[in-house]
Amino acid sequence: MPDIGLAEGSTMKAEVFLPEDYRPAETEPFMNDRQTEYFRRKLLAWREDLLEGSRETIEGLQDGTRAIPDVADRASEETDRALELRTRDRQRKLVSKIDAALRRIDQGEYGYCEVTGEPISLKRLDARPIATMSLEAQERHERREKVHRDD
Repeated sequence: MPDIGLAEGSTMKAEVFLPEDYRPAETEPFMNDRQTEYFRRKLLAWREDLLEGSRETIEGLQDGTRAIPDVADRASEETDRALELRTRDRQRKLVSKIDAALRRIDQGEYGYCEVTGEPISLKRLDARPIATMSLEAQERHERREKVHRDD
């Protein structure tokens, strides 16, 4: 985003107008202000959804602590809680990846493959906004990983 000069050494980001129906297009310059703002908002909304789900889980676990006399029901409840906690743990890791993507936006590095430096396709970023590699680099990485796992 363009910076607006204020006092010496401080800057403020200019607000980028983004229509509600905006979708990044290949015909635009890659990672222009509108595209960057689109992905920033997408990441922030995703992050907020995940954090809200975590808050609901914590509240549910606190409210759900009750004595269940039936052993089978108690085991079922414990299994459900364990699954919920594993899901939330995966989402916690996802939040850190979202935070890393937001930092890349702030640093002007978002949307570029960390391996090749080439732009990551807009379709890939729209589907997986935390992507750090182009599809080709990701496939190469996964093939190498598979070869090493099979040893």
